[in-house]
Amino acid sequence: MQSIYEKYQLKHVINASGRMTILGVSTPTPEVVERVTYGLNHYFEIKDLVNKTGDYIAKLLDVDSAVVVSCASAGIAQAVAAVIVRDDDDLLLNLHSSSKVVPREIVLPKGHNVNFGAPVDTMVTLGGGKVIEAGFANECSSAQLSAKITPQTAAILYIKSHHTVQKSMLSVNEAAAVARQHNVPLIVDAAAEEDLTSYYQSGADLVIYSGAKAIEGPTSGLVVGKKTYVEWVKRQSQGIGRAMKVGKEGILGLTLAIEQYLTATKETGAEMVERMSGFIEELNAIPAISARIVWDAAGRDIARAEISFDEKMIGKTTYQIMHELKQGDTAIYFREYKANEGKVEADIRSVSNQQLDVIAERIRLLVKGM
Repeated sequence: MQSIYEKYQLKHVINASGRMTILGVSTPTPEVVERVTYGLNHYFEIKDLVNKTGDYIAKLLDVDSAVVVSCASAGIAQAVAAVIVRDDDDLLLNLHSSSKVVPREIVLPKGHNVNFGAPVDTMVTLGGGKVIEAGFANECSSAQLSAKITPQTAAILYIKSHHTVQKSMLSVNEAAAVARQHNVPLIVDAAAEEDLTSYYQSGADLVIYSGAKAIEGPTSGLVVGKKTYVEWVKRQSQGIGRAMKVGKEGILGLTLAIEQYLTATKETGAEMVERMSGFIEELNAIPAISARIVWDAAGRDIARAEISFDEKMIGKTTYQIMHELKQGDTAIYFREYKANEGKVEADIRSVSNQQLDVIAERIRLLVKGM
């Protein structure tokens, strides 16, 4: 039987970049796949499904309320719209065209206004908000965040991500204290984070997760938070949320994925280090290549292999090397955030030991041929 790869002439992929949207994020368990199939083949009252699964997830996580959305980016847009629209029925239907004067400013640290595959600013604008940057690209204190709060502030937005500037930035707890001081809600985007409760417990009013990253569910998102705010997010199904609705299969699949995630045994950073030891040795035996263990910049328990290329000896830039590794029947993807420095990282969470051998061999052949 012809495979999907053959039928559509698709490349096989070795995903050493991590749980990235451009590669399909992650692979759910067989049980979650079965639940998705069940959802596809049955009918439900969607509002009832949204409410009942949200209640179930909230109990699992011991949070006030929860709702499944289509993805984390949609979660940001709908959370922003929620704090602007609130209970205003007219604004719900005329979010972008209304001349009604309501708070629309969303304050976030300047170093958090990043491009995560699309700009944070775009998600805020989709939600009817206007980004107000606090502090500087490499610094934002509680005082600097507080100084940007005005009567036109609808919420504070905090992006917890490896994409953002890490140094000299206030913590979620400190952002929550500023929000309480000014009586404005705090929205935390924690798309790839592994802890599903800590930011809520730290005082955030809405917290957004990707359903397909750490949780390893289908393409989906999760918003948890205080009941009133989550209800306002749900109302967006009649507003901007209509253009980003999640299917019944995604709702049921993510609900089960969360249940499994809370009890699953996860590979620890120490186990990743052990699994990469031979891989690191193989890479260090290749001329013009050096490799070492590095840890996740956002503080998660994730170890990666940092691979450095001697571009002068090889005669090509790291960007060119990465391009060549994506050619052929099997494309190999790394984390390329430091490619301008001659370095990439290999995230092995979605890579088998056999694939690690393939990666090392491909690099060896590539360098040998130069």
